[in-house]
Amino acid sequence: MVEATGARRKQRRKVDVCDEVNLMITYYHPHRVRYRECDPMGVVYHTHFVDYFEISRTELIRKLGVPYKKIEASGLFIQVVEVNVRYHKPVFYDDDLEIATIIAEEPAIRVNLKNEVRRKGESDILTSGLITLCFVDATRMRPVRVPDYFSRAVRHALDNPTEFL
Repeated sequence: MVEATGARRKQRRKVDVCDEVNLMITYYHPHRVRYRECDPMGVVYHTHFVDYFEISRTELIRKLGVPYKKIEASGLFIQVVEVNVRYHKPVFYDDDLEIATIIAEEPAIRVNLKNEVRRKGESDILTSGLITLCFVDATRMRPVRVPDYFSRAVRHALDNPTEFL
């Protein structure tokens, strides 16, 4: 089923395919805030959001059928090139969260991911982020193009959203 961008939050689907101009894959990862992630005010300490983004990203890539183990076995690493985090509203102990990781464009050299953190069942974005990744040759530690198997997995998920659920 193809949905418009605005309708996807209500359906709680794991993957969305939007109009031809703006195709994207969205993966939602659930997370309940643990006590150890909070500062003395009961608010999630700011650095934990980068961990939340990593967990969601790792599971998205696994769901695509290309887990990190497979990538590393092919002689490549995925390296974070840039991280940008924006804190919109506080997140508290025991909040039930949905961490969205979005691939909004087909990757070529870099993989650009958007992240959004919301309380489950709510529409307000609490924290957002942009992460840029690149594939690196494990021997030379130099950037390389996104491998074909990764591009094919992204394209397959875009073309077959119901299989990705």
